[in-house]
Amino acid sequence: MDLKNKKLSDDVFASIQKEVLNQWPTGKDVDFNNAVDFHKSLPAKKNFAAKLAKADKEGITLIQPRAGVALPELVIELLSYLETEGEADLLPTTIDSYTRLNRYAEATTGIEESKKMNRSMLNGFPAVNHGVDACRKIASTLKNPVQVRHGTPDARLLAEITFAGGYTSNEGGGISYNIPYSKNYPLEKTLADWMYCDRLLGKYAEAGVIINKEPFGPLTGTLVPPCISHSVAVIESLLAAEQGIVDITVGYGQCGNLIQDVAAIKSLRAITEEYLEKFGYSNVKVTTVLHQWMGGFPQDESKAFGVISWGAAAAALSKATKVIVKTPHEAMGIPTKEANAAGLKATKQVVSMLKDQSMLHDPVVIAESETIMEEVRCILDKTFELGSGDWAVGTVRAFEAGVLDIPFAPSRNNLGKLLPARDNTGAVRLLDCGNLPFTKEIIDFHRERMDERGKYEKREVSFQMVVDDIYAIGKGHLVGRKH
Repeated sequence: MDLKNKKLSDDVFASIQKEVLNQWPTGKDVDFNNAVDFHKSLPAKKNFAAKLAKADKEGITLIQPRAGVALPELVIELLSYLETEGEADLLPTTIDSYTRLNRYAEATTGIEESKKMNRSMLNGFPAVNHGVDACRKIASTLKNPVQVRHGTPDARLLAEITFAGGYTSNEGGGISYNIPYSKNYPLEKTLADWMYCDRLLGKYAEAGVIINKEPFGPLTGTLVPPCISHSVAVIESLLAAEQGIVDITVGYGQCGNLIQDVAAIKSLRAITEEYLEKFGYSNVKVTTVLHQWMGGFPQDESKAFGVISWGAAAAALSKATKVIVKTPHEAMGIPTKEANAAGLKATKQVVSMLKDQSMLHDPVVIAESETIMEEVRCILDKTFELGSGDWAVGTVRAFEAGVLDIPFAPSRNNLGKLLPARDNTGAVRLLDCGNLPFTKEIIDFHRERMDERGKYEKREVSFQMVVDDIYAIGKGHLVGRKH
């Protein structure tokens, strides 16, 4: 295995960069020094890292939507609406599916069709096709900082163009943008490609421009226990820090049990800082993001607002630095800008009402947080051991062994033995711990919690509980009870 967790040298980076920028004609417009100057010309309020740091210091939870359309003028129109009518604090540009798969020629066709129809015919913004100048127009026109959100295994050219275009945050990583998204993509390749993306951010940092990195926390978004998403977040943070990144936002997808969700955000920050410090990356600023419920939504709009508000409460009470907001049209496909703004305003109302309240010091939250961190340490320490002290090598071997295992992921790199379900309070536990390197005490803890539910419902603890839990929220419940 040639993959190593080592900062890319300038020579190696330059040789890869030449190849990357030649993937598509717009790559020729990337000029690093000019990009640094452009970033420095932007007001500080448009920098993602600066705005997150301010909110973190003040104990405020910022709100951010998901949104992306095919043409630059439509992006500006949509995001302007969301920051004015929707009161969004931070802005995204969601990238289209063709660009995520590096299929730029097909994205070109989507752009042409969008121009003919005068509406978006793509499910996001093809930033590579539009190029640096279009991205700069977006970043310059909007009032708030903009992040690129995508799901791309090989995001190297996308990163070059969007950062040169004034975007100040990048979502994803070599694990979180492979295992939950792709079936056959080699893990070694995504880890290597994301080392390039991270080194690019490191180079910007060295030039005085801080660009935020956000590992994708929810993963598959389906009953993912905190110990799994936390382990991935910490590993991606360690890999990024080695490449020189100094600002990271680690994420978590809401599971629905308030105690567990608050404990998850509390433990996520603590365990990330613990391992960064332990391995010599004490200069990295860590913030957190809670993603509102990523599973099935009720089709009824009023009920959907209930789910959105519950996620807002979890974010506010856990003091997450930001929250990614869903829309009341979640069950119906791509939302209108009005529906997107409505979800934002509902969330803003809740986080504003709860800004002076916190559950971080609740004894039950502290106990749950300690349990999560104990589980994460088991996984991380075994991963490090499998890699003989190398996090990249250890990650590949950990997935092969099932030491890292993401529930319901499509990837062939993923063993898929882990089986989560809810306990009697709705917290996500493990019905089957698979090959996770847990202690007997941790395994017994999960078994006991699942047995409690089985006794309460007077049914066998089985896979049927998993199925019932997946569909529960869409039916108006959290726990998929036997009715």
